[in-house]
Amino acid sequence: MARLKNDTLIVVTDSEKALFLRNLTDHENPNFDVKDVDEEENPSDIEQSANRPGRMPDTGHGQRSALDDTDWHELQKERFAKDLAERLYKEAHAGKFERLVIVASPQVLGVLRDEMHKEVADRVVAEVPKTLTNHPVNEIEKLVKAELDAA
Repeated sequence: MARLKNDTLIVVTDSEKALFLRNLTDHENPNFDVKDVDEEENPSDIEQSANRPGRMPDTGHGQRSALDDTDWHELQKERFAKDLAERLYKEAHAGKFERLVIVASPQVLGVLRDEMHKEVADRVVAEVPKTLTNHPVNEIEKLVKAELDAA
């Protein structure tokens, strides 16, 4: 069972926002301090698309098929997770944390795992597959402690 220790870094993220929290106490009475917030605007795909989807000639006479357009909104979500993985690598390399708890939606967690450098992965003590970025910090403390106790 993973336990929160003093100075553990807790990253609470979704695909548009990341909270960087530091535990100032122990597992029994966690006290998270907000160290940084990284937030990115990610408008809907319609707002980001410049054109309507393209069309190409089909096999039949006068027939044309629509092409799927790039989903810019989804692409930006993946980029955000990749950028977060890179930031965590730089901070781990600089010795800014020894223990890491990641709280993220399952989709973001999957991208982070794929992009995470070994130096970061070795410091992960727990993963919580939940989206908690819009919760107040005191609620995040309770929910993370409960998840770790149940694991």
